[in-house]
Amino acid sequence: MVVPLTFRPLLATAGLWLALSAAPAAPAAAQAPVHTPATAPATAPYPGLLQLAVDATDLDHRIFRVRQRLPVVPGPLTLYFPRWLPGEHAPTGDVSRLSGLVVRAGDLTLPWQRDPGDAHAFQLTVPPGVRELQLAFAHLSPVSADTGRVVATRQLLNVQWNDLLLYPAGPPASAITVQATLRLPDGWQHGSALRAEHSGEAGVRFAPVSLDALVDSPVFAGRHFRRVPLDPEGTARPVVLNLVADSAELLAGSEAQLDAHRRLVQQADRLFGARHFGHYDFLLAFSDELGGIGLEHHESSENGTGPMYWENWDKAVGPRELLSHEYAHSWNGKFRRPADLATLHFNTPMRNSLLWLYEGQTEFWGKVLAVRSGLVSPALARDSLANLVAQLDSRAGRQWRNLQDTTNDALMTPGRERRDWRDWQRTSADYYTEGVLIWLDADMLIRQRSGGARSLDDFARAFFGVVHGAGRSWGDGERGPLPYTFDDIVAALDAVQPHDWARFLRERLDGHGPGAPLDGLARAGWRLAFGETPTEDFKANEARWKSTDLSLGLGVQVGAEGKLQGVRWDSPAFRAGLAPGQVLVAVNQMAFKPERLKAAVSANTGGQAPIELLVRDGDRFRTLQIDWRGGLRYPRLERIDGTEDRLGSLLAPR
Repeated sequence: MVVPLTFRPLLATAGLWLALSAAPAAPAAAQAPVHTPATAPATAPYPGLLQLAVDATDLDHRIFRVRQRLPVVPGPLTLYFPRWLPGEHAPTGDVSRLSGLVVRAGDLTLPWQRDPGDAHAFQLTVPPGVRELQLAFAHLSPVSADTGRVVATRQLLNVQWNDLLLYPAGPPASAITVQATLRLPDGWQHGSALRAEHSGEAGVRFAPVSLDALVDSPVFAGRHFRRVPLDPEGTARPVVLNLVADSAELLAGSEAQLDAHRRLVQQADRLFGARHFGHYDFLLAFSDELGGIGLEHHESSENGTGPMYWENWDKAVGPRELLSHEYAHSWNGKFRRPADLATLHFNTPMRNSLLWLYEGQTEFWGKVLAVRSGLVSPALARDSLANLVAQLDSRAGRQWRNLQDTTNDALMTPGRERRDWRDWQRTSADYYTEGVLIWLDADMLIRQRSGGARSLDDFARAFFGVVHGAGRSWGDGERGPLPYTFDDIVAALDAVQPHDWARFLRERLDGHGPGAPLDGLARAGWRLAFGETPTEDFKANEARWKSTDLSLGLGVQVGAEGKLQGVRWDSPAFRAGLAPGQVLVAVNQMAFKPERLKAAVSANTGGQAPIELLVRDGDRFRTLQIDWRGGLRYPRLERIDGTEDRLGSLLAPR
């Protein structure tokens, strides 16, 4: 709960903005900093209003210039740079990009020191009689994708407040009230869950919110901007689509395409039965330069894709499941969240034990809602599911690492998801995608045992929509957060359909296969099959990643100019000695081309023409043979004769 506090308007005039933006004065004499341990969260209210001013107009250098006014009390003080970021499940806050930090108390410049045990904690001593500090620093955002995700271009900005502030240790983030002002380039428009109080030369001044709400409310801004209401006029708790792009023509989706986004909102209402927000803003960027992103927030989501979003809707799923996934997170992850992720501030370590529900079921609902709304056709959804099932069913890493353990993945390698042997090592992607199969299985089991009377929709409505418990009801407009545990999940499933759900879940989370959990697919009336020609969605993915994907047969994924992007563990290619990063130079003594590799694979189905490859590994060349006789193998789903098409029932609009 936000503690109500009195406040002074921030940067009411351009003159005050200029005063705050002036160069720091020469340091004056001050007390030396003392080493004090970072304070644990407390319940005491914060003594005032934290004022934050961000100048985002330096597009030449991609530098955000920050000023803060910080109410304090005399004595030791620890200031935190946010480290553990909601939705990222890991300590990904990059304090190395904070530069030029100056702390003042009036005309006095205070020395600070970094906590030797925590680089995200800055320690100083507030002199007697001082009630406010002034902070100044710069955030050096990446200037190219080589050094990080690009958040500022000549046309677009993605303002993430967690990179642009320091906050005091002590009170929980919900008890610190912040008023932010953002100065944008002239003529730019913005979208955000934050609501503007005033706009002028000094920038956009937003209404005061709690610190956790501020960090949960990023801004997309741009030279080219379009705002599309997704609800009928006058709807309580409205939903809006905010579009920004590299150029104006990229904003022009057709009415039919926009109607699919409107139906997404409608179908989510019918699934969950309540909106746990005051308003919701989709932030969607189409850009070749701004870094891609998909990140959930309670009243908004950050969605960054390439410029081709509106094209090839009949050919590929593409990025259109992104918005439905992030929107579902407003219920699963924000209104309700795992108890071990409900931390009091952004420097408390998180625990990820329930991400198979937080992300796994959200991925499931994201796919379902995309089809129910018409963002994705049922045929494309089946093709996409076939590829997901095939990849998971061949996942070699299941032999040694169960799905539950993958929920630790983000903690093991924060911000670094690239792996040489992904199917053997497993990654955090597995609790998303294999989570889809677990919840498909749960849905189909409920349908089967209830004779079609109930489904996982009933769980979603009771667990994320209108929730009854702890002596009260959490209905429309109730924000939470309402934490959940493993036992809460089991009890809610049992209320929908009696079953040994604890055993059901633990077998799938802690087991080692063999193979992926495919019982739900069979109950749905479908099975995995393979053919010699790829589906449209498979071909679109190859085009998107500029690759030739033979990973489910020969065992390789080959990129531009023959570079191996991936080699499946213990596949024919692996056993022949191929590894990621090597380069295919020639196939059967002819220069490598994708079509030549495919022809060679097809020619050896009878074993009469083993595949001969010339491979470059660094400065060395070698010739090897692979006697793979399985031909080209592309996944697809096919109906099981004599069964009910429960998958079709799941995907049908409500």
